[in-house]
Amino acid sequence: MKRLVFVIGGAAALALGGCSGSNQDAVSNAELNQPAAEDLNGLANDAAANAEDQALGNQQQQLDQNAAAQDNGPNPSEAQEKNVDAM
Repeated sequence: MKRLVFVIGGAAALALGGCSGSNQDAVSNAELNQPAAEDLNGLANDAAANAEDQALGNQQQQLDQNAAAQDNGPNPSEAQEKNVDAM
């Protein structure tokens, strides 16, 4: 039983030992694939401006639709307005 524990422990130590080195090429490649901060700021500003323009366009369209809404009917007469009990 003790031999099995030592064998498994040794295999695990060898397997983990092979992963301990730093791979500078992989780090360099990862850094090269990242966009620059200026590019990210520019993209974020463009996205914010586009979202604001779209929201304002939707708001203007809704205001135009509300302004063009039809009247709900004739206004009540003066006598109907004074007769609150009828409602």
